[in-house]
Amino acid sequence: MGLKKAIEKLKTSNGNLTTMTALTTSSSSPRSSKMKVWMIRATTSVLLWTCIVQLTALGEMWGPRVLKGWPSCFTQEASAGGINAVLQETVSSVPAVVLPPKRVYKNNGYLMVSCNGGLNQMRAAICDMVAIARDLNVTLIVPELDKTSFWADPSEFQDIFDLDHFITSLRDEVRILKELPPRLKRRVELGRIYTMPPISWSDISYYRIQILALIQKHKVLHLNRTDTRLANNGLPLDIQKLRCRVNFEALRFTSQIEELGRKVINMLRKNGPFLVLHLRYEMDMLAFSGCTQGCNHDEVDELTRMRYAYPWWKEKIINSDLKRKDGLCPLTPEETALTLRALDIDPEIQIYIAAGEIYGGERRMASLASGYPKLVRKETLLEPSDLRYFQNHSSQMAALDYLVSLESDIFVPTYDGNMAKVVEGHRRFLGFKKTILLDRRLLVDLIDRYTNGSLNWDEFSSAVKQSHANRMGNPIKRVIIPDRPKEEDYFHANPEECLQSSENLSSSA
Repeated sequence: MGLKKAIEKLKTSNGNLTTMTALTTSSSSPRSSKMKVWMIRATTSVLLWTCIVQLTALGEMWGPRVLKGWPSCFTQEASAGGINAVLQETVSSVPAVVLPPKRVYKNNGYLMVSCNGGLNQMRAAICDMVAIARDLNVTLIVPELDKTSFWADPSEFQDIFDLDHFITSLRDEVRILKELPPRLKRRVELGRIYTMPPISWSDISYYRIQILALIQKHKVLHLNRTDTRLANNGLPLDIQKLRCRVNFEALRFTSQIEELGRKVINMLRKNGPFLVLHLRYEMDMLAFSGCTQGCNHDEVDELTRMRYAYPWWKEKIINSDLKRKDGLCPLTPEETALTLRALDIDPEIQIYIAAGEIYGGERRMASLASGYPKLVRKETLLEPSDLRYFQNHSSQMAALDYLVSLESDIFVPTYDGNMAKVVEGHRRFLGFKKTILLDRRLLVDLIDRYTNGSLNWDEFSSAVKQSHANRMGNPIKRVIIPDRPKEEDYFHANPEECLQSSENLSSSA
């Protein structure tokens, strides 16, 4: 009926147009003629658009392609079929995101945490804090990253990790919010919040009894230190597995970091296998540890001044020689070159240096570069424009090194710091990828005996290979030392509960 009325209106308008044209012809005034022509055009346009709108609304006939962008059709069923086909094609091209169901539980309060340290120390701490929040049935506020340590990286959580993925992927375990509810947030802004550092290496009973009571009392509890605050061993299996799930699944880097990491990996892969050397020989590492092997007098003075300048570095008076003999110093670049050669690492292999600026620069890297000329860094592989947004953001730079380290054919850390340990554990999870865990105490003794002539090269090389035959990241049980957690194997370096049954694991040497 609507279509018939539109056609009748069109006929009537044609009659009116004929009459108006005649009137225009008989008029003697040029100005009046122009006005009438304009009115005719305006009336015609209005009537035509009225017809088009009615036809489109009825859905009985499709308008021209320029109006709809679809092929002309003459039946509603045919047009609907065409739309459905295109929609199905579009939907099928977009991967479905399946979210786990939300875990429903009575909320006992809110837990805020401020992580301390570098990227990988904070990464391990986040895993621990999620597991604690889940066990206590509290709501976790997205962890705050360290911005005041030596590196002074201003990055927020979402600058490094995929925040939405972190929250949604764990929704079946724990409720995570980006910020406190308004009323509680206002309390925190006014400084009315209970803040404390939890006790290091604590069992879960400490959190269930002491920490939970504080959360229930204050509604919000802020933990201002998070490094190694949860025990390595003696925890329920579900807590250990959740620590792994957070580390290996929930803590995904941002798309920008992931894409740049893939770019570096692809560039390396095009040229064959590659080894990642986590050469921990930056200025801050040497100042903190007090290890000055190979440094000149001015460098020793500079490192000592730096150590005293940071009050939270508690150990001030350090005997570098004794510490080195105990295996507590990172290997120097020169010692590293000898070790790689003794292990028969191919001198033509690409070696990616995963580290900051090496203290002493080219002078200290000379022997390593001579023995292994294919040394590369992210700064030499990428254009300055690629790294523009990462400058002065040490944690984001460390994230790139982390991704490349995971994918390398061989990973060799020269010191057992946080990155070395967390990457080691992640590579175990990825299928026990080759990770050479250097026995520094033995190595420095062998190196000293070789350099003073007590051992010839064959004897030295044979001893190095023999002592590291079972230190390649192979399946092994964690060493447990009761009441001495700092000396036992770190959970995140060997999360055996998440890898395979303990029956298939050999004992640690």
